[in-house]
Amino acid sequence: MKVACTEIPDVVLIEPRVFGDDRGFFFESFNAKTFQDKTGVATPFVQDNHSRSTKSVLRGLHYQIQQPQGKLVRALLGMILDVAVDIRKSSPSFGQWVAYELSAENKRQLWVPPGFAHGFVVLSEIAEVAYKTTDYYAPQHERCILWNDPDLAIDWSLSSLPILSQKDQSGSPFKAADLFP
Repeated sequence: MKVACTEIPDVVLIEPRVFGDDRGFFFESFNAKTFQDKTGVATPFVQDNHSRSTKSVLRGLHYQIQQPQGKLVRALLGMILDVAVDIRKSSPSFGQWVAYELSAENKRQLWVPPGFAHGFVVLSEIAEVAYKTTDYYAPQHERCILWNDPDLAIDWSLSSLPILSQKDQSGSPFKAADLFP
């Protein structure tokens, strides 16, 4: 497993070692000891989530203000642009974001720590995304920041308007959102 630091030091891009031949491929998608050794993150994962979306579906920017979730995200099918936004006021990278293409082909994973808003947009015809979380889903604590907030100015690599849920359409502006200290 190769670990690459991103522009925001707490967010980590992970590239697994893939063994392939004419039969297909094999790789270890998660190993707690290797994850901790390579990233320095010692946290249990308590929940696995899986979503399927069509092209141009944008999910995000989501987070939980209490019971914050760290997420280890990967695309099982298709390709997404995965985005993490630092919403910790005390952080030197507060308000900054990173975005990486995750796909079934490149097998990359993105570690998004607690204290970040997370979202993704589907770049392929269909994408299936799986992610592990460090805390349980708590809908009463869930928050959403507007995907197109001008203060964040995220480049979603979109050629047309995204397909959004009602929740994502009515997200809070970044300046008015509940944020972490």
